[in-house]
Amino acid sequence: MNVFGVDIGGSGIKGAPVDLERGTLAEERHKVLTPQPATPDGVAGCVAEVVEHFGWTGPVGVTFPGVVTGSTVRTAANVDKSWIGVDAGTLLGDRLGGLPVTVLNDADAAGVAEMTFGAGRGRKGTVILLTLGTGIGSALFVDGRLVPNTELGHLELKGHDAETRASTRAKEDEDLSWEHWATRRLRKYLAHVEMLFSPELFIIGGGVSRKADKFLPLIEGIRAEIVPAELQNNAGIVGAGMAAGAA
Repeated sequence: MNVFGVDIGGSGIKGAPVDLERGTLAEERHKVLTPQPATPDGVAGCVAEVVEHFGWTGPVGVTFPGVVTGSTVRTAANVDKSWIGVDAGTLLGDRLGGLPVTVLNDADAAGVAEMTFGAGRGRKGTVILLTLGTGIGSALFVDGRLVPNTELGHLELKGHDAETRASTRAKEDEDLSWEHWATRRLRKYLAHVEMLFSPELFIIGGGVSRKADKFLPLIEGIRAEIVPAELQNNAGIVGAGMAAGAA
């Protein structure tokens, strides 16, 4: 069974049909740039462009970079603040001609995919997935069950919002070396999260997971096991498809 998944990010919006049996993309994904400013109307138009690229006419799952309860957006750190209070499911469903749409937090979607098909498969105890990109998304699992909308990227770290110090965007904007970013930024952030939650496993997702060999070996002093996401940057699309399939 295939269902469509769309992953809305701060810099790009990508999607593809998802094979729910294998947890893989059924076709090569299509990506467009996130409009700036990333208003509801602008983003909805881009989501429609991605879905229509495949001529899709069935259920659609969509991730959002913020807290989502029901299908209503509660926070919007890396998209336009006008999203707050919007019923994203209704907005996107209308833009897609009445297709059934399921909306969930982007990191939660990636985490569910990784726990089902990827690096967290079969793992018990406390597992935390962190998506490193424009910001830092988080998904917290206890014995395989999701605690939704944790938003651990907004923990305070040395007087700053953690994602402004340890995200991939922070590395790029400040032109930090892999070593500086891994040892002075990401390690300190992981140590802070570990102090609060004592996880057995950290899964590092987002686009930077493709380059895990450049930074994960540099991180020392963390008790938890740290591994890259197996689905890499497709995890959000897969998780979105899974949510649509479950709905």
